[in-house]
Amino acid sequence: MKALLALFLLVVTAGASAQNFAVPTSLPDAPSQHHFWNFETKVNTGILAGLVAADAFTTQRGLNNGYREANPIMRPFVTQGVAGQAAGSALGFGAALGTVYILHRTNHHKAERIAMRLMIGVQSAVVASNYFTTR
Repeated sequence: MKALLALFLLVVTAGASAQNFAVPTSLPDAPSQHHFWNFETKVNTGILAGLVAADAFTTQRGLNNGYREANPIMRPFVTQGVAGQAAGSALGFGAALGTVYILHRTNHHKAERIAMRLMIGVQSAVVASNYFTTR
């Protein structure tokens, strides 16, 4: 037992003497605020744009098959044909991206990422619903 205690003390004192307790004279530069158009935002924006296009396509297919637009805000746009659908989709996409950008500019970076992913999830559900309804 004495040998084990002696070994423990030897290890502790050797480890303590090997520590470097020097304080750096200057701190490293803090990472700068992330840019809005980073890789993640570019990928998510591309995914959202693809989903908006798929929503437009499936909505027009549903309207041609006798279905009705469920969203009362988009209904006046999509009933005007492809041009109205394009205008409504552009407004919706712009509003989504604008919301994410405002969150970015107000330093709500976590909310920015959550909002973008939530919009992608909702748009995915809409496209899936349209697809299975008009299949």
